[in-house]
Amino acid sequence: MTASDSKTCLACGKALKGRIDKKFCDDYCRNNYNNLQKAKGNYSSFVRNINNTLLKNRKIMESILPDAEETAKATKDKLQRMGFHFKYFTHLYTTKGGKTYFYCYDYGYLPLENEWYLIVKKKEE
Repeated sequence: MTASDSKTCLACGKALKGRIDKKFCDDYCRNNYNNLQKAKGNYSSFVRNINNTLLKNRKIMESILPDAEETAKATKDKLQRMGFHFKYFTHLYTTKGGKTYFYCYDYGYLPLENEWYLIVKKKEE
């Protein structure tokens, strides 16, 4: 490679030294470049906000369900005070008996009577 062929960092434009396929001068530039690429596009903040809400729902259910227990119960009011959003979930699971569980990744809830919810964690297969 000659001096006129030298490659530059995609993020900051500095000349690159080292491997022939190198694109960035350091991790900071690589991360910055990739974050800017993700920020482009009209839906990126929309998708990011939904993913953050799903993760928050999961964390709330995880905090309610003790490690040693398979199930726990919580009221709708308690879940909402903790910031839970019932509108967002990743998938549904309907049992043979017709009960529908709403999941946020590996944690789910089953609506019970009088605004109570059964919190469960999906068993690893």
